[in-house]
Amino acid sequence: MPRRARVEKREIAPDPKYHSKMLARFTNKIMYSGKKSTAERIIYDAMDLIEHQTRRNPLDTFDQAMRNATPVLEVKPRRVGGATYQVPVEIRGDRRISLAMRWLINYSRSRSGHSMAEKLAAELMDASRGMGASVKKREDTHKMAEANKAFAHYRW
Repeated sequence: MPRRARVEKREIAPDPKYHSKMLARFTNKIMYSGKKSTAERIIYDAMDLIEHQTRRNPLDTFDQAMRNATPVLEVKPRRVGGATYQVPVEIRGDRRISLAMRWLINYSRSRSGHSMAEKLAAELMDASRGMGASVKKREDTHKMAEANKAFAHYRW
């Protein structure tokens, strides 16, 4: 991380099948050890499962799941005079998306199921319906921020 210049964001090419930049970014988050073809296969299999089960466009389901899992507020610890307060702060756009993707992927990995594609499809469908562990995580984060609203004046 440079001291003076800002880090410029690299442009991510859209994914080959659905031509979505968000899905390409999701693929990069799922990827382990540079195995992009494996990550793409997992995502496309999950999308096929979603399309087969819901009979609607899987990209719409993915977008709805992302919207439902995306947080707006979070708490950050702030030390003031020997005490540490959990101060609610608004999350910037890039981090919102990153958190939502991370939660969707982690909770789909921790699900019980056969393949990662099936687990991911189940988590995405649950999140698009407003259920699922990733949506619960967002709600818990918002509840924590709401509970600590009294310390909002410590924001920096």
